[in-house]
Amino acid sequence: MALNSSANSNSKSEKPVSLIWGCELNHEKQTYTFKIPDEWKYEQQLALRTICLGEKAKDEFNVVEIVPSEDSQDTTPVPLATLKPSVLPMATMVGVELTPPVTFRLRAGSGPVYITGQHVTLVPDLSWDEEEEEEEEVAEEEESQEDSPHKAIKHPASNKRGSIAKKKKMEKEEENSVPSDDDVIPSKGRGAGRGRKPAVKK
Repeated sequence: MALNSSANSNSKSEKPVSLIWGCELNHEKQTYTFKIPDEWKYEQQLALRTICLGEKAKDEFNVVEIVPSEDSQDTTPVPLATLKPSVLPMATMVGVELTPPVTFRLRAGSGPVYITGQHVTLVPDLSWDEEEEEEEEVAEEEESQEDSPHKAIKHPASNKRGSIAKKKKMEKEEENSVPSDDDVIPSKGRGAGRGRKPAVKK
């Protein structure tokens, strides 16, 4: 079963995590089984990337195949790649996504043959739970605001009459402070404020 993306998973609280995986097949270890512990409850997948020969490989055909599991209905092995240093030392795997357990076997040749890929697993997405909690908190705040609306703030009305009366009082004081023509004190100029003495007759 292929794991295309996290959007296709049944639970939104899970996200895929990819790890580099690899194994070696040679004349001493001709099989390798990729399996996961039983306590792992999340979906697992192995996406193959390359199969290549090591630098010590002999110039011979090396055939790598997948051995079906024991409980599989079809027990026929599936060849993956046929490699030879002088012809094809490496093969690129595209779209080969396997669900563990998977057993690889070196059917022919002495290797070494290296198989690499990506181990993809689904883990709990805690960030999604945090986002849901934040959304719930915001919704609760909005509901509480709707249930208890804010009271209208009463602004003190401006006392227009008082300001008009104050303005008139200031204008009246300014008028009283301006001296009238009768109150003008004559300047102390030459001869000002002195009466002319009559000429004395000889």
